[in-house]
Amino acid sequence: MLPFVALVVGLVVVLVGLEVVSYASLKQIPSVATDEFPEIDRELLDKFSSYDAELGWCPQPNREKQKDTGDHLPGEEVRSVVTYSTDEYGSRICPAKERDEDRAADAAETERSSGNANADVTVSTYGDSYCFCREVDDDETFQHYLAQELDTHVANYGGGNYGLDQALMRLKRQYPEDPTDYVFVVVTASSIARILSVWKHYQEFGNILAVKPRYALENGSLERIESPVDEKEDLLDLESKADFLRAHDFHYDHWFKPHHATFPYTPDLLDDAEKLRYALYEAGIEFEKRTGKPIPGIDFDEAQTQSALRMEQPRVRYHERLFDTHEPLFDALISEFVDYADEREFTPVFVMVQQLRYATYESEHGPIYGDLLDRLDDRYDDLETIDMARHLDPDDGVESLYVERGEGGHYSPETNREIANVLADVVDEDR
Repeated sequence: MLPFVALVVGLVVVLVGLEVVSYASLKQIPSVATDEFPEIDRELLDKFSSYDAELGWCPQPNREKQKDTGDHLPGEEVRSVVTYSTDEYGSRICPAKERDEDRAADAAETERSSGNANADVTVSTYGDSYCFCREVDDDETFQHYLAQELDTHVANYGGGNYGLDQALMRLKRQYPEDPTDYVFVVVTASSIARILSVWKHYQEFGNILAVKPRYALENGSLERIESPVDEKEDLLDLESKADFLRAHDFHYDHWFKPHHATFPYTPDLLDDAEKLRYALYEAGIEFEKRTGKPIPGIDFDEAQTQSALRMEQPRVRYHERLFDTHEPLFDALISEFVDYADEREFTPVFVMVQQLRYATYESEHGPIYGDLLDRLDDRYDDLETIDMARHLDPDDGVESLYVERGEGGHYSPETNREIANVLADVVDEDR
């Protein structure tokens, strides 16, 4: 009897140990959600300096931040630090050409009505982090290079993790203060997912502070769904808003629940070889950090990066399906952009750029948004569209377009210069 009891106790200890290790491993894997409502403490909330009651979050005016981008080879100690600076409008500064503060708020309208072809053209840009130009310095953004090309200030109202919806909301709020002749909206294909989101954690696990408004299409018309977070303090108790978040965020049912690991955790870890590989690479990285000794024969950082990229492919295919099922909402937002341009009398330009995870997938399968831009061209006579993938054709592979190799890398200074040339051509053709 005693050996049997010892065997049972030993088995329980092993199973409990496996569960603890499995849960800890799953928490490190970016493609797995282990908690629906991770804790948000006061310290984390205080660091959320970009909170915005109307938009969810927004770059704040008159700020300068330095960020370590991690743009380095594994094992190197030297890391890249970039500077992000904003002006009094909350626009990222444009070193090539300062604002003309003497220009009246209605100067753009005056110039148009005067028919003066020699008047300075004015340009603003709205969009996501690829519009903001993360991972490069202020004088390496495409807005900086575009300002050099056009000899005019170019405003940069990009916001990290923005979709087409938030870009449009920020445009409508900002444009009356900063009217321009041209407005470029610059987003990635992930915008199709972002416009269906209220809480980013349901689709980008761990992005727990990002709660936002969104638009829904009701009987062919856009209806704004306001954020359930009225003030920053509300983020400390998001679980109390669970019913609202689950009901209005499309991804809760279609992405979060299928990727939510629950007890028992061991089968969730072992049912996918890629998850297990990622966890083993993480263990290797942690071992090297603790011991200070590299394990010969394997680069754990690079291996883990490639593993993460492979686990990202289902998300790319998910976004591809969203373009099939939710293009009417995307199109309605574009229509709103065009209508606002007509109301305010500026030239609207829509620009699709690529995250690295899409660029590598699309090099084999074609654009996940299909012929969307061609259809927009046909549908809207007053809209200029640019599919940047058609203009960026590197000889040494798509990865060379980005600052860092791996998922999430943003465009390099050299690529931003090429983008500026493409955008400048649009303006020059009309001058």
